[in-house]
Amino acid sequence: MAGCLSGPVVGPVVGRFAPSPTGPLHAGSLVAALASWLDVRARGGRWLLRIEDVDTPRCLPGAAETIVAQLAALGLQPDEPPLWQSGRGALYQAALDRLLAAGWAYPCGCTRREIEGALAARGSDHRRFGERVYPGTCRSGLHGRPARAMRLRTVDAQGAGIVIDWCDRRLGAQRQDVAQAVGDFVLKRADGLWAYQLAVVVDDGAQGVTDVVRGEDLADNTARQIHLQRLLGLPTPRYLHTPLVLGADGHKLSKQNGAKALDTGDPLVALRAAAAVLGLPPLPGATVGEGLAAAAAAWAAAWPAEPAMA
Repeated sequence: MAGCLSGPVVGPVVGRFAPSPTGPLHAGSLVAALASWLDVRARGGRWLLRIEDVDTPRCLPGAAETIVAQLAALGLQPDEPPLWQSGRGALYQAALDRLLAAGWAYPCGCTRREIEGALAARGSDHRRFGERVYPGTCRSGLHGRPARAMRLRTVDAQGAGIVIDWCDRRLGAQRQDVAQAVGDFVLKRADGLWAYQLAVVVDDGAQGVTDVVRGEDLADNTARQIHLQRLLGLPTPRYLHTPLVLGADGHKLSKQNGAKALDTGDPLVALRAAAAVLGLPPLPGATVGEGLAAAAAAWAAAWPAEPAMA
């Protein structure tokens, strides 16, 4: 276990699996789903399924239904009907309005080309995962340009960058200067679609999520989400980021590098492969129920509930 505490959880444990319906589940997404399910079941909590379909151009017709069917075939049943983000725009707008009223959010008129030009003028080409770190051009106003996106400030009233310290149950103590690493990030896109960071924070808060278990590739988002949680007065869940399944190119397994749809014809084979990635012993038993029960017991031993902080 990691050598830091992320704090106690008051009340029942609530976890969630939140796939984007851009295609069926593959081996990598099953690892995250299984870890989240085991973490909840090992502690007698509730497990939720959220369909993160706000990025509508990337969502494929029927993909969400396929995901639900795949999870059911693997014995990973949510405790409530799935929640769909695409119908929750009013909640996201209310959160954005609060941030605007408090002076933390602001309209941005910059195009991608203008951002590149501003960074070049500074002699900076700071990229993060292919995206350039926003230099804060519109933080002081639109300068006569029409608003395109809505962004969140990552500096305080004195101009100091927001630094977030947090604990990952697997990765240990983490720290990020959000202004330096990311810059003021988008809450609502220029095309009018809601950004992932705002939607996930609002929904985790509304659903009472106490524990977020997801792939390690999403760990970098955590500081931004904690910043938003604090501004919106929402509790911060505990986090655990799981190992990734890599494709032949050495990058995270995805459709872009040849990930195949998960074969649920023999659920125990798929579950055993996912459990192995999580470092759990081979699942015994001849049925899905027996295998999952053994996996939950192994998970509870590997990741026991943390003691309350003094």
